[in-house]
Amino acid sequence: MQYAQIVLPLNLKGSFTYKIPEELMPVIQLGMRVLVPFGGKKIYTGIVFEIHHSTPESFVAKEIISILDDKPILPEEQISFWNWLSEYYLCGLGEIYRFAFPSSLKLESETYLKLRPNIKVDFENLDVNEMYLIQALEVRQLINLTDIEAFIPKKEIIRTINSLIDLQYIEIDEKIAEKYKAKEVAYVKISNEVLKNQNLTDILIKLNRAAKQKDLFLAILEKQTEHPDIPVKKSELFEDGYFGTSHFNGLADKGLVEEYHMQKDRIESYEGEIEELEELSEQQKEAKTEIDEAFEEGKNVLLHGVTSSGKTHIYLEKIEECIQEGKNVLFLLPEISLTKQITQRLEKKYGRQLGFYHQKLTDFERVEVWRRIKQNDIKILIGTRNSLFLPFQDLGLIIVDEEHDSAYRPREASPYFNAKDAALVLGNFYKAGVILGSATPSVESYYNARKDKIKYIFLNERFGNVNLPEYEIINFKEAQESKKVTGNFSLHLIDEIKKTLDQKNQAIVLHNRRGYANVIECETCGYVNYCSNCDVVMTYHKAANEMKCHYCGQRASKPRTCPKCHSENLNERGVGVEQIHEEVSKMFPNSEVDRMDVDSMRKKFAYEKLYEKIEEGETDIIVGTQMISKGLDFDHIELVAIPKADSLLYVQDFRAEERAYQLITQVSGRAGRVSGKGKILIQTYNPDHSVFQLIKMNNPAKIYKYILTERQKFHYPPFTKLIMIELKHRKEDKVNRASQFLGSVLRKYLPEECVLGPERAQIARLNNLYQFQIMLKLPRGKKYDEFKKMVLLSLNEFDEITAYQSIKKDVFVDF
Repeated sequence: MQYAQIVLPLNLKGSFTYKIPEELMPVIQLGMRVLVPFGGKKIYTGIVFEIHHSTPESFVAKEIISILDDKPILPEEQISFWNWLSEYYLCGLGEIYRFAFPSSLKLESETYLKLRPNIKVDFENLDVNEMYLIQALEVRQLINLTDIEAFIPKKEIIRTINSLIDLQYIEIDEKIAEKYKAKEVAYVKISNEVLKNQNLTDILIKLNRAAKQKDLFLAILEKQTEHPDIPVKKSELFEDGYFGTSHFNGLADKGLVEEYHMQKDRIESYEGEIEELEELSEQQKEAKTEIDEAFEEGKNVLLHGVTSSGKTHIYLEKIEECIQEGKNVLFLLPEISLTKQITQRLEKKYGRQLGFYHQKLTDFERVEVWRRIKQNDIKILIGTRNSLFLPFQDLGLIIVDEEHDSAYRPREASPYFNAKDAALVLGNFYKAGVILGSATPSVESYYNARKDKIKYIFLNERFGNVNLPEYEIINFKEAQESKKVTGNFSLHLIDEIKKTLDQKNQAIVLHNRRGYANVIECETCGYVNYCSNCDVVMTYHKAANEMKCHYCGQRASKPRTCPKCHSENLNERGVGVEQIHEEVSKMFPNSEVDRMDVDSMRKKFAYEKLYEKIEEGETDIIVGTQMISKGLDFDHIELVAIPKADSLLYVQDFRAEERAYQLITQVSGRAGRVSGKGKILIQTYNPDHSVFQLIKMNNPAKIYKYILTERQKFHYPPFTKLIMIELKHRKEDKVNRASQFLGSVLRKYLPEECVLGPERAQIARLNNLYQFQIMLKLPRGKKYDEFKKMVLLSLNEFDEITAYQSIKKDVFVDF
């Protein structure tokens, strides 16, 4: 007997044992998709993760129904990668499966209802809803649950179905449907018989009475003759409205033209001219040589290059080498929508060999990319963190650009993993070299590089020997005392912006806070608008004239009077990017001022339109959040102003100083990329703060030394490993008891000093769920692996408590 361990797309632990039918034994392989029954009559698409001969002792294994693939859809390297991801990040294989695979590759049975054969229905004892359902089934034979909603109220559906099942009038049937449908495009051509055997002059004479049919025939003939290799698309014939489908149908009825269909990718490939690679500078050549030597030694690389040092040039050289060797390349980016320039450069170099994969693609588009990767049609894949799971055939190089970016480890959706660290492990399974690139590497990556775990390569010059930007710190407190301010801007900062604009250059103003004001406050009684779902104050957005919660998305109209004391004395507190944009627009009325943040970029192609405006010089000042620190590589941006730099530092997060340094340095890199005359103005109440002073020195080694000293002092990463366990529930007392219990279990297995909490989360209630957190500070090295096993043991012990099964539990490893 042979058995298989099958992973299902369900949020359940581990894999499930199924018996392999005798007829499938010769063909079944690891990584194939199979249809299996699960939980009664439901059928799911599972993936074969293991084949063995161990008969289960405590249950009788169900049989695999069928195999969906001729060849494995998941390479063995990916199976190893999934297993590591599940073990390291303490998440289920089912969670990974759900995240990794496009929905259309995960076939599920759909529940249908049908009448039992040879039944006689007693309509007199049925209510109205039951009668409707029986009558519908008599007409349609099969009805799914979605269709039932058309004639039975939602809240009555389950009761109605259960009642008819109890009466033995209906039964449940499971049907499996292929979700993916290939895109087909209609093309037309002159019939082969016409071209071979008939005189075209005679045909045209016959069409004299149908003038438009004759014109259409000639149009098709012209397109087909001029470009015999390019098929004539049917839709193009009707674009200007001169021809209609009736004219085409008339020609088809006469046997003169034919319509045929061809499958077409939903994602358009680049068809323009291919460009040659630029020559590397001497420093870049040295860096590339060091990368080659590191890869030969089996080491990965941290490429730390100041902004505009030409890291991308080096990437392109390594990509070219990899392609020449016949291998694939994965180019990871934190956010695909903010990286237009790099994607354009790669498109112009590699054309159809280039593919894209990210969350903004439709599910069918993702399936097509998946299949092209499987067939090895795509040599270079540019993608976000979910592209790590694509079925690469021969991966030779992984590039993680902007490796410090927090988008590589979001906390919004499971599985919770850091794509940068995962890329290093995936590269190990494929025997592929990995380059981590950034102008501001994460502290952990810098520490590992300095400990020689990965090769450290530093580019300290901008490409073309262009000077780095000059930093100036403005003491805002002194400016206020001497009354040299206007709103949130010192007069010196305003003068510098004016100077830049007079020189026909562009400026960036950074303020990393969404909305117009942080809060609307009643001056009489102190009332502020809290979100009804979360324990956070709602932010005022002036453009939409509404209050918004940035956590759950709830919206409310701006109050005209205080809901508590009915006073009209309401004031706006705190400064958002909308307010900064408004101030700048008033100070420079003759300049074009644009805003770039999540709220202003919601419309389709909004980013692309603004990008073109900046490129064409139609925008003078760009005001925005951290979004402007990414991808804006333009020739005429000479000034970056940060009017409220303190807001970047004073955040309850041990990474606050690191992130402030990264954001300021990244946005600074937008200035003076060609002229070398870029200037950065940091306006602060605390000009002597270590971070600002170190940034001004333009010495990365010193700032990393400072941050690492602070981290070591308080036992934070990279000197320890952190695991955060977050428990959520609608009832505060229940989640509090559950967190106390889990804390006591963890202390049973771990040293007391390793377990911090449980405590209420920084935001105690989010989306109507109360949150409690337990933080584990664990030592690095071998002890970490031992302690992690104890953490898993504790979590399993917690899961066995029936009373706490309704508690939502999230585990963040290395958060």
